[in-house]
Amino acid sequence: MDLEARSLQPNVKAVLLAKLREYKSDLNNLKSEHKRLASANSNQAARDDLLELGMADAMSVSANQRGRLMMSTERLNESSDRIKESRRTMLETEELGVSILQDLHQQRQSLLHANDTVFLLLKNK
Repeated sequence: MDLEARSLQPNVKAVLLAKLREYKSDLNNLKSEHKRLASANSNQAARDDLLELGMADAMSVSANQRGRLMMSTERLNESSDRIKESRRTMLETEELGVSILQDLHQQRQSLLHANDTVFLLLKNK
């Protein structure tokens, strides 16, 4: 992607390279957030085991402990939702990047064709 953008005219190249940097930054941010949330999700099995042990002894657990358990479960569910949303956003960003690359390729082909046509016209004069 960088190579195609760098081979264009300076006025177009600057805009495209800026967009490309922005998209790469967005993608890296999403990847970091996905890793962070995924690591929290990997502890879910251990948390579930603890929750099951806590539920077996639920009658002896105080109301305060049950409240904290419910809050933890809710936070865990929210984290899972954020992971799913981040993944969806990451996929949309990837699709957008592919679309932009395709558009850039078509524009490059058009410019090369126009350049060839002008060259031939000038050569035939």
